[in-house]
Amino acid sequence: MSKIRFFIALWVSKLAIIALKITKHAGTNFPGIVALKICPMFLKYAKKPEKIIAVTGTNGKTTVSNMLLDILTLDGYNVLNNKAGSNINTGIAASLIYGMTVFGKCKHRIGVFEIDERSALRIFPYLKPDYMLITNLSRDSIMRNAHPEYIANLLSLYIPNSTKLILNADDLISSAVAPENDRVYFGIDKMKGDLNKCINLINDIQICPVCNHKLEYEYLRYNHIGKAYCPSCDFKAPEYDFTGFNVDLDKMFIDVKDKDGIGSYKLLNESVFNIYNVVSAVAVLRTMGYSHDKIEKFFRKLEIVESRFEETKYGSRTLYKLLAKEKNAFATTRVFDYISTMEGDKEIILMNSCQGDMHHWSENTCWLYDCDFEFLNQDNIKNIILCGPRRFDHRLRLLLAGVPEEKLSFAEKEVEAPSKLKLFENDNIYVLYGTDSLNLGNKVSAMVRKLLKDKADKFEKRGTSRD
Repeated sequence: MSKIRFFIALWVSKLAIIALKITKHAGTNFPGIVALKICPMFLKYAKKPEKIIAVTGTNGKTTVSNMLLDILTLDGYNVLNNKAGSNINTGIAASLIYGMTVFGKCKHRIGVFEIDERSALRIFPYLKPDYMLITNLSRDSIMRNAHPEYIANLLSLYIPNSTKLILNADDLISSAVAPENDRVYFGIDKMKGDLNKCINLINDIQICPVCNHKLEYEYLRYNHIGKAYCPSCDFKAPEYDFTGFNVDLDKMFIDVKDKDGIGSYKLLNESVFNIYNVVSAVAVLRTMGYSHDKIEKFFRKLEIVESRFEETKYGSRTLYKLLAKEKNAFATTRVFDYISTMEGDKEIILMNSCQGDMHHWSENTCWLYDCDFEFLNQDNIKNIILCGPRRFDHRLRLLLAGVPEEKLSFAEKEVEAPSKLKLFENDNIYVLYGTDSLNLGNKVSAMVRKLLKDKADKFEKRGTSRD
């Protein structure tokens, strides 16, 4: 009877895919919703690829999943993935439906799946990854994820024992997940600008798990990410199996070494987040058996996903479009920190205002006070445009961070924000948007792009040194 329900669910969801294409709504998890409604055990009976790679973690999982997908595709594989849908059980189900024939046979030899950390209990009883990367675990939306140790425990309970783990040794939380599983570790040696103590508001692990004394660091990147040790006992962060070193931000390359050799890899972006993403992807591919030479060639052809980062220059001005997840103080802080390290005069359009929450609940704004807005208190940040429904909450937080009020501009609607730009000579403009405002982020960025292009065209026609 269960098998009959499975095939009914498969066929009905296949018809749903046809309907979505006709109505131009392709690329959603709706077929998965339909399938699980008809057959709650659909994931159990669905045929899977021979080899499965899973990627999870608080930050970086989408970027790394896309990198692995692109590289395996370059290597000639037709890779089953959930890039077009969601990373929860309905999204995985939808991907499997797309990847099966009407007779239930899987058409793919290999699959790469991005998986939401909280969905472990709904996915891993049925999906058994051969390899699983955990990028990091840190504080996320308290409404969704509570505390990172809760998420780590959830993963430890449900990750299959047969799965080989690729873990971030510089993150004591994720590196301790599922301790009985076979595992390898990646990390990055000391870099220029590293600290030896945390300066961030969020520091999710401060106490030695063995003797309860305060942890210290040989070097620290941000929050709790770094090479930790306890001065009172033998506890320390795991040793690296894959070590990133010689980070060259001028040439945009990093070396990665392991017991079998060294490779030199193209960096897609200078942010620490994306440096870790490169090392983690290399660690996965090396664990799968790829040579350094082969991975190097693939990396030369990669570009960072434009929905998360985009840089465009118009004359003397540069536009940066950056994803800064709302409700996620950790991720937004990393974006603020990245902006603070950039040179030149800056203007920021801040529009990660939790658009989705407005429709069904009242957003909890406590994340603003875990987020290091202090990184925006810089002389060369000349104008911060606050827009949308949370603009005055952002104003209060920025004032508490010491940002002078005269640097703040306001727009009731996001689409009005570009008109508040001052467009200095050699200006760097950052459009920050959240996952709830992807379309708005694209729309506002397009408006800024037009302003900058018009300015650059006018300058070129006049042939003068000033606009």
